[in-house]
Amino acid sequence: MKFLRPTALLAASALTAALLPGLARAQEVTLKFAHFMPQTNPYHQHVIVPWCERIAAQSAGRMKCQIYPASQLGGTAPQLLSQVRDGVADVIWTMPGYNAGRFPITEVFELPFFTTTPEATARALWDFTTRHAGREFAGMKPLATWTPGAYAFHMSKKEVKTLEDLRGQKVRTPSRLGNKLLAALGATPVGMPAPQMSEGISKGVIDGALYPWESVPSAKLHELTKYSFDANAGYRMSAATTIIVMNQKRYDSLPAELKKVIDDNSGREFSAQAATALDAQAKVGRDATIANGNTVHTLPAAEVARWQAATKGIADEWIKEMNAAGYDGRQLHDAAAALVQQYTH
Repeated sequence: MKFLRPTALLAASALTAALLPGLARAQEVTLKFAHFMPQTNPYHQHVIVPWCERIAAQSAGRMKCQIYPASQLGGTAPQLLSQVRDGVADVIWTMPGYNAGRFPITEVFELPFFTTTPEATARALWDFTTRHAGREFAGMKPLATWTPGAYAFHMSKKEVKTLEDLRGQKVRTPSRLGNKLLAALGATPVGMPAPQMSEGISKGVIDGALYPWESVPSAKLHELTKYSFDANAGYRMSAATTIIVMNQKRYDSLPAELKKVIDDNSGREFSAQAATALDAQAKVGRDATIANGNTVHTLPAAEVARWQAATKGIADEWIKEMNAAGYDGRQLHDAAAALVQQYTH
């Protein structure tokens, strides 16, 4: 056996040392994280940026995000799902309701007066998704699922105090079931992603919007409208599911220790954390609306009961649609409702 001379050994060690930085760099990962909201939006500030900071810290800097807000990777909000499935983006935050028909099972959480607090709903939605809706996430790894805080109506010209006041008003909604909600209430639903909403109101294309309090300031919605109201019911009048998902192949390509960092920062607890952080911003949005001089009120219980009665048939219709598509609609509906109850204190 030949042994290296001291000079040769030193040379070999120097070569190895020179290669180590390159090997380390080869293990560094930058995740392209895309979404459609501006940097001022609370989703960006209170969910996405903190998540990216956590994975950077817990990976000792080996994994970091390059965030692309406001659709900076190109395309529109509904195209984010295709972007993450195709690998254009590694991680996205989006709203499934922007892609009607692609998440029929998860859609149950968007039924009127179905969800409760954001935290309870987030936990329930995560459990429901992992147990019943895995097929809807083909090619993607879910990291978080939740619904925004309380949706409110924000009207530009007309104050709405009763069901009759809403009739004929053109109102923006983010989803298919939101359309059904508004139609059942006598309004004219207008499906529209959030980035187009403000322009729609300012140009008079719509009379108002169904939109969560937490995002009102970043959309400047309180400056474009004069009247806002919500239901303040035990069950939220309206909800829209939101998700953070990762390209499955991108996740599979990570070394085990970096997969663990992703796993440790995804799931039921991250979902609940995101929902809680955004719920705290709902008061900020409501307060900003009041401070702007707008009229803000809550529907009294007797009036809420009328709205519940008007929208009651939407759940039965959803169940029938699911049955026609080959699912057990009643079983899915009841499973989701039971999980909401389980996590509601």
